Amino acid sequence: MVTAEGKSIRHRVTGTNRARVLAATKEFQLEVTNRSNTNTTSYLNSGKKLYQWLIAPLEADLQARNIHSLVFAMDGGLRSLPIAALPTKKGFLVEQYSVSLVPSLSLTEARYRDIRSLQVLAMGASEFAEQAPLPGVQVELATITEQLWNGQSFLNETFTLKNLKAQRRQHKYGIVHLATHAEFKPGTEKESYIQLWDRKLRLNELDELQLFDPPVELLVLSACRTALGNQEAELGFAGSALQAGVDSTLATLWYVSDQGALALMTEFYHQLSQVPIKSEALRQAQLAMIKGQVYIENNRLYNSSKSISLPPKLSTSGKLNLSHPYYWAAFTLIGNPW
Repeated sequence: MVTAEGKSIRHRVTGTNRARVLAATKEFQLEVTNRSNTNTTSYLNSGKKLYQWLIAPLEADLQARNIHSLVFAMDGGLRSLPIAALPTKKGFLVEQYSVSLVPSLSLTEARYRDIRSLQVLAMGASEFAEQAPLPGVQVELATITEQLWNGQSFLNETFTLKNLKAQRRQHKYGIVHLATHAEFKPGTEKESYIQLWDRKLRLNELDELQLFDPPVELLVLSACRTALGNQEAELGFAGSALQAGVDSTLATLWYVSDQGALALMTEFYHQLSQVPIKSEALRQAQLAMIKGQVYIENNRLYNSSKSISLPPKLSTSGKLNLSHPYYWAAFTLIGNPW
């Protein structure tokens, strides 16, 4: 552990080995990401083991230094671990700390900038020729740009690489938000993609976006499995975006439900306007879901600031509780946490 003062604190993990940690990580992932388990706490057994091995040895030092923000530079086998959802003695880890990931400390921009003055370019697709529709995307983009943040949105036919580049040239958008399908396939960058309206944007094509000019302070990938990676592409699209010049990326670790994505994203932008630190805004959004302040009832999404009308495909009969980690723990901030 390295503190803000630059002091290195070392603890040796005892009572286990690499194989057991990786096995528990896999079990925890399977339990958290299984939608059929959202009415259970089946993740507790493996999650508590991971907490005891990875976090508990540091707790005394964290509390003594009044630390509230954790930035993890994970080993390869742990990068897809939803660490915010680790169960502690007081609930989930995110209930005590804001959590983010970095590929390495040396490659992370440490400066702070208040991003509330930045505009958002929000683009996405709700309809696809060969993939399932995403009915929440239209609501997501409209809510963000019309109610929560200053910016512009472009849906479906206007969500093209050409228009994305054109909009970036015409306006200095400091936040770029993409809501669509995505797929990360380990082993080949050419088969991993973000789905635009007219084509697939491959992982090895991210440089074409020129995200460094003008600089993007925050890239939000409201799409499935955009934080997954392998040895060739650490942290997937999110890691590649950092290499392409993005300051921070909000991405996902697994196939997220349309309802969970809409709930988390709208609450995140609300919190970001109140708490202009990216990792803390994500934490507050996740806490709101954990505490039941964000939920869906019949044809409306309720969050801590407003209620939003939902399309029929996202409506529920009765109340949908979104407090299980399946709905919120996939969302991970990578890069500069501030």
